[in-house]
Amino acid sequence: MAKFGEGDKRWIVEERPDGTNVHNWHWAETDCLEWSRNFLSKLLSDLLLLDDEGGLFIKIKKVDKVDGEAYVNIRKGKIIPGYELSVTLSWEGEAKDSEGKSLQKIDGLVEIPYISDENADEDPEVRVSVKDEGPTGKKMKEAMLAKGKPIVLEKVRLYVQSMAKGGPAKDDLEAKKVEPKSNQSTPPAAAMAAAPAASKPAVVAEKKKAKKGFKTITMTEKFSCRANILFEILMDDNRWKGFTQSNAKISKEVGGEISIFDGSVTGKNLELEEGKLIVQQWRFGSWPDGIHSTVKLTLEEPEPGITIVKLIHSDVPEEDRYGNATVVENTERGWRDLIFNKIRAVFGFGI
Repeated sequence: MAKFGEGDKRWIVEERPDGTNVHNWHWAETDCLEWSRNFLSKLLSDLLLLDDEGGLFIKIKKVDKVDGEAYVNIRKGKIIPGYELSVTLSWEGEAKDSEGKSLQKIDGLVEIPYISDENADEDPEVRVSVKDEGPTGKKMKEAMLAKGKPIVLEKVRLYVQSMAKGGPAKDDLEAKKVEPKSNQSTPPAAAMAAAPAASKPAVVAEKKKAKKGFKTITMTEKFSCRANILFEILMDDNRWKGFTQSNAKISKEVGGEISIFDGSVTGKNLELEEGKLIVQQWRFGSWPDGIHSTVKLTLEEPEPGITIVKLIHSDVPEEDRYGNATVVENTERGWRDLIFNKIRAVFGFGI
């Protein structure tokens, strides 16, 4: 994920002198890391999780740490959130007898190592630990997992939903909307002069309608390796696990099923030509039902030891089943950062 402020300058249009970003047409980027820290602290600090259930009391004391990055981009009025955060919480538990007398106090940690816009439709992993692994500590930990974890995840979902709506940029988005102009009569000469310019958007709108809802991602990447080696990496379960740090199951037969990124992406092989071509059907679990995309990877070796990979990922929906309009951006970034760049880094295939 690109760090805040490091976006391609060709796509970031300078602010107008009067500070107005009309209709939020230009790419506006807002750093949300500090806002995320404050938002999560308000949601989770001093949060009661268990109140006298079997003599057990558990609560989150505070948010110890929120690391990573978070930002919101706005382009043409569309909100595009991006975040990768790790969160650490302190929690405490207390066991009391039937008369309310304290028997033992327990301290522990809750770690959420990866909250990401790429997995916005899935609950993140939550790790619970205690300092005292004795009988009471184990009992507290079990109660924390059974009763406390769902509450923590509920609060994390509120953060995800808030980011999807624009986070701290939401108010700015509303404030910068331009009021519609009142209906005024246009002089005939001005209307005629504007006619050619007005006809262009109509044509563009008509073209968009024909392909509404889906996009095609194309990329060309260069690797310092033989084409057959890269083919094997892309088709091998264990190597996928190695460079993605996630579970994968990949058939090497046409018609065989694939499952990558811990099952977040499923599909099957459509065409395979060793060392030259991989065509697969891909579906993300967050997509609306019945939607499948097609991935085509063409491998060319213009000279020994240099491989060019051409990617065409077609029929990618613009929105997921929850209405988040970040599918195309996230998918493109995933190919670049989580697959191609990881292969270079792990296997040493950089140019």
